[in-house]
This record gives sequence, C-alpha cells and structure tokens, in this order.
Amino acid sequence: MPPKEQAPKKVLFGRSSNTLTMGVVGLANVGKSTFFNVLTNSQVPAENYPFCTIDPTTARAQVPDERWEHLCESYKPKRRIPAFLQVTDIAGLIKGASEGKGLGNQFLSNISAVDGIYHVVRIFEDEDIVHVEGSVDPCRDLDIVCSELRMKDIEVLTSKVEGLERIVGRTNDKVKKFELDTIKKCIELMKSGTDVRFGKWEPNEVEVINTFGLLTTKPQVVLVNMNKESYIHKRGRHVLQVKQWVDEHQPGESMILFSADLERELSEMTPEDRENFCKENKTASAIPKIILVGYSALSLIHFFTAGEDEVRCWTIRHGTKAPRAGAVIHTDFEKGFVCVETMKYEDFKALGSEKAVKEAGKNVTKGKDYEVADGDILLFRYNLGQKK
Repeated sequence: MPPKEQAPKKVLFGRSSNTLTMGVVGLANVGKSTFFNVLTNSQVPAENYPFCTIDPTTARAQVPDERWEHLCESYKPKRRIPAFLQVTDIAGLIKGASEGKGLGNQFLSNISAVDGIYHVVRIFEDEDIVHVEGSVDPCRDLDIVCSELRMKDIEVLTSKVEGLERIVGRTNDKVKKFELDTIKKCIELMKSGTDVRFGKWEPNEVEVINTFGLLTTKPQVVLVNMNKESYIHKRGRHVLQVKQWVDEHQPGESMILFSADLERELSEMTPEDRENFCKENKTASAIPKIILVGYSALSLIHFFTAGEDEVRCWTIRHGTKAPRAGAVIHTDFEKGFVCVETMKYEDFKALGSEKAVKEAGKNVTKGKDYEVADGDILLFRYNLGQKK
C-alpha cells in the first residue's frame, strides 16, 4: 500500500480531468531526460549539450501498488491493468526564457500543457557534463526556474489588466471588477517572490485564476539529482541547502533525493542482479517513491474493479463522487447511476475473499453522494431507463 505520507492533498488549482500529467522541468543538463527514460522505460535522447530534448515526449509510468498485486494474486484474472501516471519530458530552460532566450516561449508553453512539475535540480559535480550556468549551485538553479515561471505568469496577467480597467471604468461591471482585483492580487504576490499556489485564496478567486492556466499554480516535486556514490552513502554537499530552500519557498511540497546514473544502471540489470546490488549496497531505487509522490501531488487516487476476467485500477481525482467515478469506466454508469457496491481493500485482505467480506456484512451499498476512497473495490449498478 502507498505510505501514509502520500495521502492526497486537497487541490485548489488546475483542471478537473482525471487524465493529468506531470512535466519533467529544470535547467539544461541536470539529468531530466535520463530520469525520464528510466521512469517511463522510454528512450529519448540524453546527450551532453543543451536543448537535446526539443519536442516534449509523453509516456506513462506504472504506479506501484501492493494492493493491486494482492488482488491479482487472489482473483488470478485474465487481464491485469495497473494505474499509470502520465509524464512529459520538457526541454531544458535557461535564464531569460520568459524573454524568449533559449527555447523560451516554446518551453514555457510546454509547461502550460502539464498539470504538475517534477523539478529536477543537479547537485552532482562532473567536468564532462556542461552546466549552463558554469557551476553547480542548486539553490541558484531553483531560483532561476521558479523566477522564470513567475515572470511569464506576470507577463500573461499584466496583458489583461489594461483591457479590464477600461471595461470596469466604462461599465462598473462587478464580475469584471472582481476578475481585475484577483489578477492584481496575483501580480502583487508574484512580484514579492511567491508563487500563486501559496497565496490565500477564496474559492471564487480560485475559479478566476483557473481560467488563466498559470505556471505558478502547478504543484512541484523537487528531485535532487546526485551522483551514484553520494546517493548510496546518503550524503551530499548541497542537500541541506536545497531542503532549506524548499521549506522556505515551497512549504508543504516534496523533495526527493535520487541518482539518475544509478537508476539507469539499475534499469539495465536483471531483477535478480538488481536485488543483489541493492542488498549489498544497502540502497534502493527512488523511482517508486517519485511516482507515488507525483501521483499524490496531482491529487490522484484509484479504485479497483475485480473479478476473474480483470483486475483493474481506475484513476480519479481525490474527492470524486460515485457517479462521476463510474463515468471513468463508462459514461452509462454516470447517466443511469443507481448505486455502487463498495468493499474496502483492508476488509478484503483481512477476511481473505470477496465472499467472506459479503458474509461479514462489510460489502456496503452507497448512493450518488458517496465520495470514492482510495483503494475501494467497486461494483456499479445502473439503469439507463431511469431519469437523470
């Protein structure tokens, strides 16, 4: 089961879709594409020069879940379909991207298309791998990327101010006045060095902000790329500084240590060799944790459908009501929703079978207001002859 620390957080910003994407972002040559290849078992170019990745590449990473594995062992289904996290690799940024330098606006528009950010920052030293800023300084690099995102958002919002001011001055439209005030509040916050997602917002302000697709509303997970030896021995010269930076600038968001080089080596080993290597070196891959934290950052959870034909994970947003969850399987489940039979995974595991759960009276029928919980095993009942 996913650790408790990965419990979904309430998300105020972003799309209401269940198909959400994490984007791999950072300066050039920090190890983004190597990480992406390992994470998604993909093969995009990963060379020692800036802008090796020009077009965004999207792939899926399987979400690790012992519950799904146990259900598969129990039902022995014909098909086994896990949950996936969609991830996009995005070209490296350089200072001045918001002004069009490097890949500039193309890079920033690619970030606009994702819903959360894996922010890769480099702390490893390697004379053979060029650093675009000339030296390894992760806090400076974090500042550069986050500042560029804020500057782009300020530019986007500032372009709307003059037109709104004219409308408000001419018509005194209360809706437009509220939109203008919200925009100005965002701009002021970002000019002070704070991302929009960390402001104090009312629900109606969030509705306005969501119409702009701002870069600084997207949750971030900071991935600290170390060399192999530092990761194995759990030490790194810049780790404490990065942790302090994250705590100060991105309170409540996650920082994860990993080594792209080690992950690449592990991915090329046989399962037996990988297990022996990790045991001998008292280490483990960081990829499972990275996937789970990214999934949680997007406030994604999944429920199960289980039987002899198929055991499957269905991804939804945290807080989704039963009819909407059913629509992920088929729109008819929402249109003709009658009820949903719910079984908790914990009860299934403790009692040993679906039959035992039912006999114990723990298979419960819920209505349209039921909020689906992570790990629920569900069976939907619907009737298209009913009124909506």
